[in-house]
Amino acid sequence: MPDRRVPRAFTLPWGSGQITEEAHIEGGLHQPALQLLKYELGEKKGQTAIRFAAFDEEGHMEQRPLIVNEREVTALRKEIARSPRLKALLKRLVED
Repeated sequence: MPDRRVPRAFTLPWGSGQITEEAHIEGGLHQPALQLLKYELGEKKGQTAIRFAAFDEEGHMEQRPLIVNEREVTALRKEIARSPRLKALLKRLVED
C-alpha cells in the first residue's frame, strides 16, 4: 500500500490543497477512506471538504462510489475517532 501520511497534496479541477486528515481501513475488495481536504488554491480556496473515496489493492483511487459494508463500520469508526476535525465535520452532516 502506498504512503498514507498526512498532510499530503491533492489536486481537483476546481482547486488544490492538502489532505489534512484521513481515516481508512483495509476492506475486503478495496480500502475505504474518508479524507478531510483543505483547499489552498482555486475557486474553493479556504474551504474544507470531505472526500469519500476507495482505493484498490495497488493504492490507486477507484473511479466508482465508495461502498462501506456493515462489517467495516466499527473499524472505520475507530479510524475516524483518530481524526478529530474529520469527525467533527461528519457529526455536522448527521446532526438534527
